[in-house]
Amino acid sequence: MISSSLARALLTSVALVASVMLAGCDTDQVSLATNAKANQPVSPKLLAAMTEKDMDLQSPILVRLFKQEAELEVWKQTRSGQFALLKTYPICRWSGDLGPKVREGDRQAPEGFYSINPSQMNPQSAYYLSFNTGYPNAFDRALGRSGSQLMVHGDCSSRGCYAMTDEQIAEIYSLGRESFFGGQKAFQFQAYPFKMTPVNMAKHRNNPNMAFWKMIKEGNDHFEVTRQEPKVDFCEKKYVFDAAKTPDAKRDPVFDASAKCPAYVIPEDVAQAVREKQEKDEAEYNKLVAKGIAVARMNTGIDGGMNKVFAAKIPEGSTGLSEGAEGNTLQMLAMSKAPGTIPGTVNPPKPNLEPAAAAPQSEPVVAAPAQASNTRVASAAPVEKSEGGGFFSGLARKMGMGSADTTATTSPPPATTSATPPTAASRLKAAVTRFVPGRDASKDAKDAPKETAKPVAAAKPADPKPADTRVAASRPPLKPSVSDSAAAAGNKDAQLAGAAPVMSSNSFDSRFGAVK
Repeated sequence: MISSSLARALLTSVALVASVMLAGCDTDQVSLATNAKANQPVSPKLLAAMTEKDMDLQSPILVRLFKQEAELEVWKQTRSGQFALLKTYPICRWSGDLGPKVREGDRQAPEGFYSINPSQMNPQSAYYLSFNTGYPNAFDRALGRSGSQLMVHGDCSSRGCYAMTDEQIAEIYSLGRESFFGGQKAFQFQAYPFKMTPVNMAKHRNNPNMAFWKMIKEGNDHFEVTRQEPKVDFCEKKYVFDAAKTPDAKRDPVFDASAKCPAYVIPEDVAQAVREKQEKDEAEYNKLVAKGIAVARMNTGIDGGMNKVFAAKIPEGSTGLSEGAEGNTLQMLAMSKAPGTIPGTVNPPKPNLEPAAAAPQSEPVVAAPAQASNTRVASAAPVEKSEGGGFFSGLARKMGMGSADTTATTSPPPATTSATPPTAASRLKAAVTRFVPGRDASKDAKDAPKETAKPVAAAKPADPKPADTRVAASRPPLKPSVSDSAAAAGNKDAQLAGAAPVMSSNSFDSRFGAVK
């Protein structure tokens, strides 16, 4: 199986090079054709999963991402024509807060619906491999939002991006590449603050971004009831999903994100299914609010989140704004295998040691009635975000050195004294330093930098990386897939035999026309 996959990848590379030469030697296409990292074959384990789920290797994909759960999902079209979940990847690091990106430099990872075409796939990334999310889209631009180079990439380092391990992004990249080889012009990328359930909506009901979240939830509902990629348009500075021309119209409606919406309809079968789901969700939401479900605490200075499987592997690691039980759960996860290599320079989010902000209970929260599928929703202006510290600030506090900033921010955060050292050893050290009779505190202060200089210096602050357009020279050229290929290496049935692609394969020129 591995030999056949490698052979197919090599043949594909040769075909790509030939096609590029005929097309005029486009630089990006040549690099895609000859870059070894970008042409790693799909793992045998994933091929076996596709066979089990009735998927073709080159059928279309769709990507969904959830900040609070710190998960990225890859969905793939089955031979029935609907999408099914292929694999869920834990996110190693994301930055900012729950809510959309507003401006360049706010360290926010974007939320919304974006389209990824072949030209956005970057095999020359300084972060191993990456693809550009396409932020800002027409909706973002209509609101005057700014930002660039917002990626999903490797290296587990985020300053406004979604960061995976190198092994994870290699696998995700290969799935996107195969979908383009199969004829998909672009795959949809849906980024959410959390899974759009009634429970999460109720917990975050007082968040100033709720109007925006309700709007993109409608797109989520369209996908969940149809298991089809929703058609996305923009008008009147809002999202419109699955719009079609009216019965008396002779041509499809033309949308402009900043202009008035044209006349359009939503297919009745889709509209009805969405209405039923929204009514069910609204009823459950109202019950939760009536029972007084606690309102989620607001950001108290944490910069982003990390899936608990990664937080468990890092000293003083925290999930930050992502969900995940601490304590014994992280300790148990620390014994398991991480899905990829975690760089030594990873900067985890700070733990939230502040008391939860009390939710205003004096004013009743009234649930809005379920919206019709074409109801227009106004967007809400996101709030300012604050940047957080990292792992070495906690390490410095534990060793009695005060505050230390090793994040990519330009200004260090103020030192905090309310944080309780997380380990018994650090508490014992502090007690001995303070209360043992005859102990020379001035000597401790003098010697402390020597004791801690080595580990602090070993992990220097991460300088901002250059634009995501070059290859990191020090990084190994290839990383193995996160899938366990050894178990399936001898499986002769993993290769799909006689499977007709869902979308027909066309010439290279037609597949990559968007690049030119």
